[in-house]
Amino acid sequence: MNKFLIITSVIHTKDKNRYFGYGPYINEMNVWLQYVDQLDILAPLENRNITPIDLAYKFDVINFKRVASFSFTTIRSRFFALFKLPIIFWQIFLAMRQADHIHLRCPGNIGLIGCIVQIFFPYKNKTAKYAGNWDPKSNQPWTYKLQKRILNNSFLTRNMQVLVYGEWENQSKNIKSFFTATYSESEKKEVEKSRLDLGVKFIFVGSLVIGKNPLYAVELLGQLIKLGHNATLEMYGEGPEKSNLERYIQTNHLEDFIFLKGNQNKEAVKEAYIKSHFVILPSNSEGWPKAIAEGMFWGCLPIGTKVSCVPYMIDNGERGILLEMDADKDIQQLERIIFDKKAFDFKSLKALNWSRRYTLNVFQEEIKKVLLPKTIAD
Repeated sequence: MNKFLIITSVIHTKDKNRYFGYGPYINEMNVWLQYVDQLDILAPLENRNITPIDLAYKFDVINFKRVASFSFTTIRSRFFALFKLPIIFWQIFLAMRQADHIHLRCPGNIGLIGCIVQIFFPYKNKTAKYAGNWDPKSNQPWTYKLQKRILNNSFLTRNMQVLVYGEWENQSKNIKSFFTATYSESEKKEVEKSRLDLGVKFIFVGSLVIGKNPLYAVELLGQLIKLGHNATLEMYGEGPEKSNLERYIQTNHLEDFIFLKGNQNKEAVKEAYIKSHFVILPSNSEGWPKAIAEGMFWGCLPIGTKVSCVPYMIDNGERGILLEMDADKDIQQLERIIFDKKAFDFKSLKALNWSRRYTLNVFQEEIKKVLLPKTIAD
């Protein structure tokens, strides 16, 4: 493939001629880039420190086109967006005109503009990765809904494959059900969990934001402690909810049971999964929740909400727990599995076996089919 163009809202950082971004996104794009000759990236670029969850593209020469980030969340941000949008439209138009393959990362504000501009290039090869919740019935911001409508419209959006999480009814020919992966076949190894009666270990991995409900995970852990369970929770991630979590933990004297670990690298989080019994993510909205899939890969019993493809991943409770977001009911669910070692072992093994079907090796082959369908057919 000749010139491959990525259009994304992911904030990038440049360090020693290398471009860094959010690790899981970069990790995935590095798989796509194995089939690319020339690379253009159009995205926001900021001067900031490299964090443990940042990774760099594995590509020798990158033509990076910086665009301004923008939002519509406040009156002030909308005002400034009015001045930025014409410039961004023009930057995206020029980049698309020069590209051989256009790849959109959605949802996101830059991705939204990309969805609109790509209409003017019906004959170019295009792909889009919609990393959010594709459920048509879900309650989402209008900008997300607009992106979904454009991508799902085979008249406005031509010659494009749109990769989405989950399988949904009444979708156009553009839509292709997909997945993501973190670990390779070579990383598979046996996992032996410690006995639950010696201490129940929970793990939360994700941004500490209201949408992921980290406080609910903390509250559930606090309730288990009050009921006499020997339980701990390790939380990996950073975000604006951190101060609220710290306050709650201190007020309820949970410092010996709940630990805020901040952002850690992939290996540190992997070791934490291996030692944990449960991975919990009480999120309001997800696409393919990486934390759930990763925890399952290492034998953690997943605890998630009934959003997007989470019920599919957990098989409606057959290999995990679907939260009711009612503390009393959810505590009852947790206690039933904690007191039933056989049920825990059985569901934990089912979770592990299911997640290990989705390795980076399988992901690489599926991406190859998307980018090089004629080669595969031949």
